[in-house]
Amino acid sequence: MTPSMNRTQRTVCTALAITALAAGLSACAPLIVGGAVMGGVMAVDRRTAGTQIEDEGIELRAANRIRETLGDRAHVNITSYNRQALLTGEVPSALDREKVEKIMAQVDNTRSVVNDLAVMPPSSLSQRSTDTFITGKVRASLVDANDISANSFKVVTERNVVYLMGRVSQREAQRATEIARGVSNVSKVVRVFEILSDEELRRIATQPAPVTQDAPATSR
Repeated sequence: MTPSMNRTQRTVCTALAITALAAGLSACAPLIVGGAVMGGVMAVDRRTAGTQIEDEGIELRAANRIRETLGDRAHVNITSYNRQALLTGEVPSALDREKVEKIMAQVDNTRSVVNDLAVMPPSSLSQRSTDTFITGKVRASLVDANDISANSFKVVTERNVVYLMGRVSQREAQRATEIARGVSNVSKVVRVFEILSDEELRRIATQPAPVTQDAPATSR
């Protein structure tokens, strides 16, 4: 088996695995926390461990408040990265769109809000499945790239539009955009990046990883 065949098979398998996981988690939920696929692992993420926990809290608190306000009338995806909240999905009216943004902005620790909600009927299950598969293919393509770290990016897809989030350099942002644009069925790439300087990236790279301590043993 040739190296090129190995890489192709690995890419396809990664995409399928991510797709299956995301579909299993979100297929029945009208409001999704964290977008289609969560990007990054705490040990290699460029956010601090505390910020990653804050992002999870932001997503959960916002999801509860939006569900209480709109119920099942809207399909809203909430993705927080470094306390910047991205809103994607569909809402019934412009008033609901504004209402969701206000709710999001009032969630504790939210630094800023990017509102890309569409005023239209909720997307079909078929469309959401397509979006999930696109997210998997983009993630797999980022993993296969030799010149960037896939764990520096979070990927969300909505109606064939790919959203890229992360704390990255200008070069990394451009490279990831090119990769996402090269994935089949992607109609548009929206960048929601925090651009870092080379000095900032070096400083992050030299920071010690968080230490995980084992729980003390208990006697029976």
